[in-house]
Amino acid sequence: MTIVGVGEDGAEGLPPASRIAIQQASVILGPPRHLDLVQGLGGARRMEWPVPFADGVPVLLQLRGQNVVVVASGDPFWFGAGSVISRHLNDGEWQALPGPSCFALTAAHMGWPLERVACLGLHAAPLARMRPHLAPDVRLIVTLRDGAAVNALAEYLVKAGFGASRLCVLEHLGGPHQRVTHCQAQALPTETFDHPVCAAIHVTGDGAAMPCVSGRADIWFDSDGQMTKRPVRALALSALAPLPGQLLWDIGGGSGSIAIEWLLSHPSTEAISIETRADRAGRIDQNAKRLGVDRLQVVTGTAPAALDGLPDPHAVFIGGGLGPVLLDVLMTRLPAGTRLVAHAVTLESEACLTAARLAHGGDLLRIELATAGALGPRLGWSASYPIVQWTLTL
Repeated sequence: MTIVGVGEDGAEGLPPASRIAIQQASVILGPPRHLDLVQGLGGARRMEWPVPFADGVPVLLQLRGQNVVVVASGDPFWFGAGSVISRHLNDGEWQALPGPSCFALTAAHMGWPLERVACLGLHAAPLARMRPHLAPDVRLIVTLRDGAAVNALAEYLVKAGFGASRLCVLEHLGGPHQRVTHCQAQALPTETFDHPVCAAIHVTGDGAAMPCVSGRADIWFDSDGQMTKRPVRALALSALAPLPGQLLWDIGGGSGSIAIEWLLSHPSTEAISIETRADRAGRIDQNAKRLGVDRLQVVTGTAPAALDGLPDPHAVFIGGGLGPVLLDVLMTRLPAGTRLVAHAVTLESEACLTAARLAHGGDLLRIELATAGALGPRLGWSASYPIVQWTLTL
C-alpha cells in the first residue's frame, strides 16, 4: 500500500517513483479532486474516499493484500491523511511518497525561511489555534477548510486587533489555476475564494499579544474569582515543570488557568481539568477554546471519584478539593515519577499538607504576596492570603 502526495499540477508534477506507483496500482483510492489530478495515469480501478474521512479507513483495510495507492494532497504527513492511515496498518504494509507541502510552496513563494514560520493546519481546526502566535512581526502559514474560511480568517484577525496584518491568500498553489491575492486582513477583497486554499500572514497591529512565559496576566482568563493568580500560577507551573508530550491532571480547575498554561507550554502537551461545578467547567472549556488550546479535556465531577478511568498523568496540580482522602487515593493511584503540586490557603488545608510532608516527604513553600494600593493620600501594602505549596515527585 502506497500513500502518494499529489500537487495541484497533477500527474505532470509527479516524481518518477510516484508516477510508477500509480501506474502499477490495481486500485487507486482518494477524494474525487485528487483522482481527477491523476486522471489517465494507469488503468487501475478508481474508488472515491468516503466522507467523513474516518469512513474511508474500513474501506482501505478491506483492500489489504492488493496493490493499492492512496492519493492525497502534497505531503500526507504534514497535517494530512498519512498519520491517520498509517496507524491502522502494520510496519512493512505501507510506504509514503510525499510531494511538496503547501507550507513549503508558500514559503518559497513568499521568500520566508520556513524554519522561522509557524505552520498551522486549520482546515479541520478552529481559527483560535492561531491566538498564541499573534504578536507583531510573527509570520504564519495556515491551511484553511474552504474559500469561505478566508473571510472568517480575516474577521478573526480584525477582532483580535491585528486587522493591519498583511495577508496573502493562495488558491490552487503550484498548479495551472494558481491565484494569489495580497491584501490587509481588514481590507479583504469582496470576492469568492476557491478550495484548496491556504494563507500566509505577516502579523501587524496593536492587538494584545500573549507572552510565551507562564504566569500570563489574569485578564487572559474569564473567571468568577476562583483562579490561581498570576504570580502564584507562575510558581506552580515552574514546580509542575511541563515537558513535551506529558499529561497534567488539574484538580479543582476553577478558571482552567493552570491547565491552559500547561498546554500553552508545548503543542504536544495534554491536560485534563477536573472541576466540581458545571458552570466553572463550562467556563474552563470556553477559556481553553478562546486561547487556542481546545485539546483541553474538562471533566465535571469531584475528585477522587472523578479520576476513575482517566489515563495516568505525568503531573498533578491540586488547586481545590484538597483533603486527606484525595491525597491517600493519589498516593496509591499515581505511578512512580509523577510530579505532584498542591496549594493550601486555609489553616485546615495547610495542616493537611504539613501532615503529607511528614508522611511522604517533598518540599513546602510558603508564598506571601502584597501589592501596593491606595492608603489614604499615600500608598501602602495590601497583603494577600498566604499560600502553602507542597511539591513531591513520587
